[in-house]
Amino acid sequence: MRHFKTLSAFIDYLELPRPEHPMISVFSARGEQFLPCPKESSPPITNDCYSISLKKIVEGDLNYGRTTYDFTNGVLIFLAPKQVLQWDSSAIYEQKGFSIHFHEDFLKGTDLAHQIKKYGFFSYAANEALHLSPREEKQMESIVENIEIEYHNNQDEFSKEIIISQLSVLLKYANRFYERQFLNRKELSHDLLEQFNEQLSNYFESGQLKENGIPSIQHIADKLSVSKRYLSDTLKKETGKTSTEHLQLYLIDEAKNILLNPEKSISEVAYELGFEYPPYFSRLFKKKEGISPSAYREKYKMN
Repeated sequence: MRHFKTLSAFIDYLELPRPEHPMISVFSARGEQFLPCPKESSPPITNDCYSISLKKIVEGDLNYGRTTYDFTNGVLIFLAPKQVLQWDSSAIYEQKGFSIHFHEDFLKGTDLAHQIKKYGFFSYAANEALHLSPREEKQMESIVENIEIEYHNNQDEFSKEIIISQLSVLLKYANRFYERQFLNRKELSHDLLEQFNEQLSNYFESGQLKENGIPSIQHIADKLSVSKRYLSDTLKKETGKTSTEHLQLYLIDEAKNILLNPEKSISEVAYELGFEYPPYFSRLFKKKEGISPSAYREKYKMN
């Protein structure tokens, strides 16, 4: 897999115009303009850059892997350094929007270098992109216009600080708009929880627990065709609990049933549920239920 260490090498590979700054590139389309299109397709690649792109396809569809997405309305996509990129040829004829690419070193020594790692949407997949309303789209475009002004101006000692402050504002708005999207898609979130539990049930019933141990969140996310971070964030917004917490609750519910068998020791119950270390199982059970597994067993006997 090819890896691009510099922004210039990455932009050259995409077959886009060379950047005016060694650490950041900005492309936007307004009025009758169209964005320069990157090369038609690419095998998996990685780079050391962040990318923020607003896609508005006037004609044609954009393909990610084997899935086609309609980007007639504005969709914002975020990519982080080291994220694997791959795209297929698509029927894009006219593309509006903007794209910003900046090297991770561009943020060194700034507050944004730490803040940006807290934005989970950089870990989302393409089909989990941010769908903007027309009003939100205009807000984002106005911020990018400010960035573009500084980008094309003669660089001075204030340029980088101004660009980074505008990037920070853009990301804060994106965070707000994602919150709105989660709220607007509660039905989708509920479906995702049902599918999450269904995958766990299938995993347990198929004997994979005994064979492979407790499933990872990544394994479940792959089965649901979503990214690990998006799965956790969606469940958190809908239920107040992360994907890891839901997995733990499922395991505890299973444990309660097995604990009713007095012939099995607490250690045997732990191993049957895929825990490598019984003490960890006991601590988790007590944390979630308020009593130890053995106390739960005794309490049931008394009832």
